[in-house]
Amino acid sequence: ALMEESKLTRFQRRYLMDCVKRGDALPVQCHPTSSEEPAPAAPAFSPPVCQPSRLSAKPHLRPARVCQAGDAYTREKFRPQARRDLEKEKQRLQNILATGKDVVEHKVKQMLVQTKEEEIPEPDRFEELMNEVQERREFLAEMEALGQGKKYQRIVLTEISQKMHEMEIIDKKRSEEMREIMTKDFPGGNKS
Repeated sequence: ALMEESKLTRFQRRYLMDCVKRGDALPVQCHPTSSEEPAPAAPAFSPPVCQPSRLSAKPHLRPARVCQAGDAYTREKFRPQARRDLEKEKQRLQNILATGKDVVEHKVKQMLVQTKEEEIPEPDRFEELMNEVQERREFLAEMEALGQGKKYQRIVLTEISQKMHEMEIIDKKRSEEMREIMTKDFPGGNKS
């Protein structure tokens, strides 16, 4: 799993597996493409790397010099990456500071509102009044079920009569049908 994570080539994997099978210590550097090791340029100030001869298959501790000679103590450089569009953020901030509003989002909201208005046809006022009357009747029925019907009956019946009067102005024929329905539902109610 470590070999897969470190993205070794097939040659490097095979070379490391051969070292493990033989019981040799793992190499400090594994060259990517060939078995030939280039002539190392010997720096004048570095200590000689300990090259242990063939070791037993038993686990053993590596000396500190060998550990420090490898790449285990070097850190990867941090490379920040932009995760958002900085130009767009700058433009947005300029708009907010200049106008006090977020203009970009406001345009998007306006477009959404316009499309919603286009999709939903406006209901007829007569139908709206019918719905309001129905809501008030349902409310009154709920209050009667709770024992509060007498408290709200006058208010609700007054509102219903106002809505029905408005409906008469809109369409006399429709209002007559609604009046017949209302008088059936409320025999002792408002008969104006």
